[in-house]
Amino acid sequence: MFPAVTRAFLLSSMTPVCRSGVTVRRYCMKNPTKLRVSEAFLDAQVGEKVRIQGWVRSFRPQKQNLFLHVNDGSSLKSLQVIAPAAMNDPLLGFGCAVEVRGILKKSPHSKQPVELEAEQIWVIGECNPVDFPFKIKERHSLEYIRQFLHLRCRTNAFSSLLRIRSEATAAVHSYFKNNGFLLVHTPTITSNDCEGAGELFQVEPPGTTFANEGSFFSVPVYLTVSGQLHLEVMSGAFPRVYTFGPTFRAENSQSRRHLAEFFMVEAEISFTESIEDLTKVWKTAASDFTIISAYIFLSPLHLKDTLDDMLRKSFPVITYTEAIDILKRSSETFTFPTDWGCDLMTEHEKFLVKHCGNIPVFVTDYPHDLKPFYARDNQDHPKHTAAAVDLLVPGVGELSGGSLREERLDLLRSRLGECGLEDTYSWYLDLRRFGSVPHGGFGLGFERYLQCILGVDNIKDVIPFPRFSHSCLL
Repeated sequence: MFPAVTRAFLLSSMTPVCRSGVTVRRYCMKNPTKLRVSEAFLDAQVGEKVRIQGWVRSFRPQKQNLFLHVNDGSSLKSLQVIAPAAMNDPLLGFGCAVEVRGILKKSPHSKQPVELEAEQIWVIGECNPVDFPFKIKERHSLEYIRQFLHLRCRTNAFSSLLRIRSEATAAVHSYFKNNGFLLVHTPTITSNDCEGAGELFQVEPPGTTFANEGSFFSVPVYLTVSGQLHLEVMSGAFPRVYTFGPTFRAENSQSRRHLAEFFMVEAEISFTESIEDLTKVWKTAASDFTIISAYIFLSPLHLKDTLDDMLRKSFPVITYTEAIDILKRSSETFTFPTDWGCDLMTEHEKFLVKHCGNIPVFVTDYPHDLKPFYARDNQDHPKHTAAAVDLLVPGVGELSGGSLREERLDLLRSRLGECGLEDTYSWYLDLRRFGSVPHGGFGLGFERYLQCILGVDNIKDVIPFPRFSHSCLL
């Protein structure tokens, strides 16, 4: 029923032991303190008998002793284990899962504060190092480990990234909670196309067509591209709301900055009539979200200093019209046009960031026709712009986009009519008819944020299971 090594471990735990004629069963005895590897480095348990469970990251047998480094994912550092050579086992090696019991002691070596002097080692899960795609003495590139989505969490690089992702997620929620925002779980399945770009995944049960009146929802439904419109509903009752969850774009792209499924941080703020109010929230949030710690393994050592320096500086604010002027005056040759009214492409965004000192820059007041129906009309003829803003950052380009929302019923109705959406969004007009207030919000791509703070070139390397066109593994 159990593998041999596991069965031996279980049996050894239940073997009776005689002491002065009295039989004592091991399962009645006090077990050694179970520690995570990160806890072992805190020195609190030095001199105590402890047990560690994890995976062997290095294995070095010598004539008299065995040296293992065991990691359980709780820390970038692995715990060194020293054991007598007699404890060697054919199944013990790189990649296998083990439980080690022994005495935690101060280490004589300056590079490690403690080490575990093993009394017992059990191999819980064996691993053939020949077949295992990651080798003990090789530092594999992110491109290489991306080929093994089911195993790449075992590497130092990706486990570090996942710890940072977890900490950054907690920091996002902490920032919004501390600043009075209400968390709203917006739906994954929706009947609206918030962005109006048409890049939607349609949800359809097998064998169902939406022409059929008996279809599951009776209307076409999609995977959400944004929770913004649902947040706008909530902003009619709560002045500050946010959501943080997966969004989907059916964009046929395999670029380094696009995914079909990614996470968005979105916020909506009521009683605001100023783009400056939005940019102030963004700037504060960017500083609070940033989590750079000892988890860093895959970035240059100077990254934290570079990031801190970037966040200490004031983010420049330029208008779209000024951005176009900067692009036109440059000596750079761009692939895409830079005429007023053209959308800014990645090449333009990266150039603007460098032009402004390689720090984040806000671009405001985009052409009205480039923005969705909900963006507030500036009514500034002849240019005719919208009160919209994008945040551009080094190495990535656009990180976040937002706008003031059109709260004036007549203008909103006119815009929806121009787009042929007045019937579809009649409920949206109701939001303006009943207690509407000036409001605005933004959405931030979480994976692009991680790319920015970690200096990671490819967005597929900052998400556990990347989904993009022609690829959906696992």
